Amino acid sequence: MDRLLPGKGKTIGVLGAPLGFGAATVGSELGASAMRLTKFRGASLFDHLKSLGYAVSDHGNASIVVPVCSPDEMENPKYFDEVVDSCENISFAVRKVLEAGHVPLILGGDHTIAAGSLSGISTHFKESDQEIGLIWLDAHADMNTHKTSLSGNAHGMPFSAVLGHGHKRLTGIEGDHVKFSKEYVAHIGARDLDKAEKELIHELGLVDHFFTMSRIDREGMAKCVSEAIEIASKAPGGFAVTFDVDVIDPRFAPGSGTLVRGGITYREAHLALEMIHEAGGMQSFEIVEVNPILDQGNVTAEVACELILSAFGNVVL
Repeated sequence: MDRLLPGKGKTIGVLGAPLGFGAATVGSELGASAMRLTKFRGASLFDHLKSLGYAVSDHGNASIVVPVCSPDEMENPKYFDEVVDSCENISFAVRKVLEAGHVPLILGGDHTIAAGSLSGISTHFKESDQEIGLIWLDAHADMNTHKTSLSGNAHGMPFSAVLGHGHKRLTGIEGDHVKFSKEYVAHIGARDLDKAEKELIHELGLVDHFFTMSRIDREGMAKCVSEAIEIASKAPGGFAVTFDVDVIDPRFAPGSGTLVRGGITYREAHLALEMIHEAGGMQSFEIVEVNPILDQGNVTAEVACELILSAFGNVVL
C-alpha cells in the first residue's frame, strides 16, 4: 500500500446526520454543513480526501424528523418520537452507503445519531455473519438511559442503547438484537460521568474497557489507544469509530455544547486516529458535536476536518 495514497481504490461515502435536538444547546445540527463547507490548507475536506487517493461520494443528509413544539417537561428522552424516527432514518441511510460498497464517513449532528448510525452499521455486518467492534472517543460515557438521565437529553444515551440498555424503541432500531458485544467495545477520554453511568459500566464489567483521562494521564495516550484497538480488533469484522469533539480539551476545540476541561490535546487526538488507521480494520468513521454557533473563528470545524484526514490515513511523513 502506498503510504501517501492510503485510499487508492477505495470510496468514502459521506453522509450528513444534522440532528441537533438531542443535545442541550442549539447548533450541532449545523455541524455537518460546517465540515462540508470548511476550507483549510487551501482546500475542502473532500479535496483533501481525494488527495489521499480516495474517491468521494456525497450521499447527502439522512432525513431528520424535526420537532414542531417544545418537549414535554416529563418526556425522557426529550423529543422521543422524533429521536427514534430520525435515528431509524439515519440507520437506513448508513446502510445504503455500505450497500454501495463505500466506507461511511458520518458527519454529525449531536451524538444521538450514533444510536441510529451504529445500529445500521452493526446490523449490516451481522447480516454477513461478521460481528464488529467499536471505539468510542468522548468526554462523556453516553451510558444513561431514559430511566437514569437527569436532563432527558438523548445525546447522553446512545452508547448504552447500542449495548442493549435503555428504552426498547431506541435499543430496537434495526431489530431487538444487541448491536455490539461488550467484549468488543472500548471508550477513550471519559472525564465526566454520572453516578448511574458508573454503576452500569461496573455492572457490565466494562471498567477495563474505559480509558479515562485519569488512566491516560497515568499510562500515556499511545498505550491506551493501543489497548483500545486490541479490544475492538478482537471482533472478526473490524470495528466502527465514533468521535465526539468534546473529547478534546476546550482550548483546542471550543465549538461544542458540553465542554469539559482537562481533555486530550490536539496532538493526542491525531495520534489516536493515526494509530486507529494504521491498525487497519476501521469500517466506518463518525464525528459529532461540532457546534458552529459556539465555535470561535471556525477552529473546531477545521480541527474536525483535520482529524477526519488522520482517521483516513493522512500522515506527517
